Amino acid sequence: MVFSVTVHVELRSGISDPQGATIERSLPALGFDGVTNVRVGKMLTFTVDAVDAAAAETEVRDMCDRFLANPVIEDSTISVEAA
Repeated sequence: MVFSVTVHVELRSGISDPQGATIERSLPALGFDGVTNVRVGKMLTFTVDAVDAAAAETEVRDMCDRFLANPVIEDSTISVEAA
C-alpha cells in the first residue's frame, strides 16, 4: 500500500532558536504586534510503500531518528494516511 506521510520537525523546548527570535523581533516592524514564542521548524511530505500503516510509521520513525531530524535537539511528529 502507498501511504502519504507528513513529518513536522521542531527544536526541543529549551533549545535556542535564533531564526525564531529573529522573526519575532522583526514582526512588529511589519505591523504584527503581540506575536511571541516564535519557533521555526520544518515540514516534510512524501509517500512511502509499506505493508500497513503501522509498518509505514515504523519506517518513517526510523528515517526521523537516523536522518530527517536530530534526535538530540529536535522532536518530530509523524502523520501517516492511506494515499
